[in-house]
Amino acid sequence: MFGLSLGHMVVVGVVVLLFGSRRLPELGGALGRGMHAFKKGLSGEEDLPPSVGHREELGARNPDAVLPSGERK
Repeated sequence: MFGLSLGHMVVVGVVVLLFGSRRLPELGGALGRGMHAFKKGLSGEEDLPPSVGHREELGARNPDAVLPSGERK
């Protein structure tokens, strides 16, 4: 039946008994979101908008480099 062996059907039956048919869509959605986030993390994509990265670059400057001869405010 659909290429599933008896062992596969037993596992599916146990999962349905443990979690119930109402929670299975929730679990499937959570699993899908987790896999998507994992793949996105592996590819190196970031969720930060470009302006956030720009602010981090500005904050990393050395304040002594801006003021002449190491003067401080």
